[in-house]
Amino acid sequence: MSVEVRTVPADLPEVDVLLDAYLDEREATFPSAQGAYSRKRTPAAEFTPPNGVFAVAYDGGTAVGCGGLRRIPDGVDATGADDVRFEVKHVFVTPGGRGTGIASALMDLLEREGAALGATSIVLDTNDSLVAAGAMYRGRGYERVAAFNDNPNATAWYRKPTTR
Repeated sequence: MSVEVRTVPADLPEVDVLLDAYLDEREATFPSAQGAYSRKRTPAAEFTPPNGVFAVAYDGGTAVGCGGLRRIPDGVDATGADDVRFEVKHVFVTPGGRGTGIASALMDLLEREGAALGATSIVLDTNDSLVAAGAMYRGRGYERVAAFNDNPNATAWYRKPTTR
């Protein structure tokens, strides 16, 4: 597998295919004890520089993964300093590409782009039922924080300071 990860416009046809697959899978596997899955796609315009980017991983020209980064309102970090936050959204790898490092490659690019756009931290939310995703985020240095949004699908919120 020779994967290339690059930023792309978030309104490309392959992005629609990947995001539909992502939402279909999340809806089908969402823990029933948590209620119904809220199927919501972030508008493509939010992934446009300087307020964000969207990335797709290609294997031989076939789109096999994606993820986006968008600016959200600033917060305050643990020291009380202003925190310029960018949020990771919709990280997804097709079943055939899982376990091959594609998600990490997507996160590498999104974190670099966030720092280049002026982020002091990268934040994200996820659901604890996504065990592999949570482990990946923690392994990348993300620390669990208080909820910073009202996403009804999320049970865990994370933050990582950027490195410049």
